[in-house]
Amino acid sequence: MVNVEKTYVIKGKTEPNWLLVDAEGQNVGRLATQIASYLLGKHKPTFTPGVDMGDIVVVINVDKLSIAQKRLENKMYYRHSNFPGGLTATSMKDQMVQHSDRVIRHAVWGMLPHNSLGRKLLKRLKIYAGNEHPHEAQNPQPVA
Repeated sequence: MVNVEKTYVIKGKTEPNWLLVDAEGQNVGRLATQIASYLLGKHKPTFTPGVDMGDIVVVINVDKLSIAQKRLENKMYYRHSNFPGGLTATSMKDQMVQHSDRVIRHAVWGMLPHNSLGRKLLKRLKIYAGNEHPHEAQNPQPVA
């Protein structure tokens, strides 16, 4: 008889932890991969693909991201109103001035699965432009 080892798949719901990420002086892409990993739960030893095991991530100081000048001018964000001629383009420079939180949200969304699980995980991402956030009561743990 052959001894067969079984794969352990976690079932049930785990309580998410609250993590605090400071975006000051960090690169957008590297920060987004770190945040996506925390949202998916890949930093936990019990990580299981397709199961919601991630944490809630609070990102502060998004307006102080480190972005190259060439990237600020050349990178464009597009949206469409679904009407003819309804394509609107916004440069990263304008996006950082008007809605700096959308830069990180867009980058993280590109690294999450594009299904109902990914949409659920993206709701756990809290982004704030300044140093203040309303989640002090949850005691988010700072991440290095």
